[in-house]
Amino acid sequence: MKKRVVIFITAYIPMISGAEVAVKEITDKTKNCEFDLYCARLDKNLLKKEKIGNVLVRRIGIGHAIDKFLLPFFGFFNALKEHQKNPYNLVWGIIASHGSLAALFFKLKTKTPFLLTLQEGDSLEHINKRTRFFKPLFRKIFQEANYIQAISHYLGNWAKEQGAKCQIEIVPNGVDNKLFSQEFSDDELDNFKKELNIKKEEKVIITTSRLVKKNAIDDVIKAMGELKTDFELKFLIIGKGAMESSLKKLTKDLGLENQVLFLDYKLQKDLPKYLKISDIFIRPSLSEGFGNSFIEAMAAGLPVIAAPVGGIVDFVRDGETGLFCQTNNPESIAEKIRLLLSDKDLCQKLAANGKELAKEKYDWHLISEQMSNIFAKL
Repeated sequence: MKKRVVIFITAYIPMISGAEVAVKEITDKTKNCEFDLYCARLDKNLLKKEKIGNVLVRRIGIGHAIDKFLLPFFGFFNALKEHQKNPYNLVWGIIASHGSLAALFFKLKTKTPFLLTLQEGDSLEHINKRTRFFKPLFRKIFQEANYIQAISHYLGNWAKEQGAKCQIEIVPNGVDNKLFSQEFSDDELDNFKKELNIKKEEKVIITTSRLVKKNAIDDVIKAMGELKTDFELKFLIIGKGAMESSLKKLTKDLGLENQVLFLDYKLQKDLPKYLKISDIFIRPSLSEGFGNSFIEAMAAGLPVIAAPVGGIVDFVRDGETGLFCQTNNPESIAEKIRLLLSDKDLCQKLAANGKELAKEKYDWHLISEQMSNIFAKL
């Protein structure tokens, strides 16, 4: 008989970030469980109920931003009704936020084992500020969990600081190696570069990032200003976010409109081709829970430049699987880009090591097996 698992998460597909991708990959590959998922609706065009992969998704609310505040209560009540008809064996909260508050209430009411997954990407300073008015309730999410899965040691240590008493296991996010390591013909890549107005002789730097302060894309643009007289470069920015207009203004102010391309958000299935026409992946983050985009770039065979923050240090080894730059330091970023563009052997070494690491330790099939083992324990 399959174990019935109820999942609470603030948002779900088609809204995509690392947490949503992780839930989709893990549930698709876990065949010995049935999954019901409750999330905030957030968009009135989204169905209130639908099946996505191996998951029955139930969206709570009216299709407005307020829905995430309704989720802890109405998500809990709706799940409780289902539980009374057909009991759940495990409650799974994703990120210590609105969804996991619903999971907490469900655990306290039904005594169902509670698995908490930590996927946080925001800085802990930001999270502490956001939760300061209900700190005791927030800490109770950690204290009442029966098991915690964290995607990095950084988040695992944070769970202990919040008062977690249960076992904490580090299971990182993964990558679809088959998707990101796919090859394209030279003609296909040349034509794609032409579509983007990238010349053959230009080197291409890429980031796939939300355009928010913590990802420090402004520092990369400033570094581009320092490098424009030394190299023929293009910087591809794939993503959307609150800082888009200010980043475009910075680009214009620095006279880099021909070098910096804002390419909007792209579906994951379309990312490999952009990575394959690129030479370096970069994101000098101020904070990272894990950093899925780095693993995807590694799987595609790119050397990566990162800042040694949060979960990044779990998989980037300076000079082995990537290069570290300093945070808030465009000069340091420019120096690392210059080093990679000038040292072909180093570039190839980092790319090869990163690709091997992604394949050997971070494939979603491996991650899903580890998660299945956790489900079985509970």
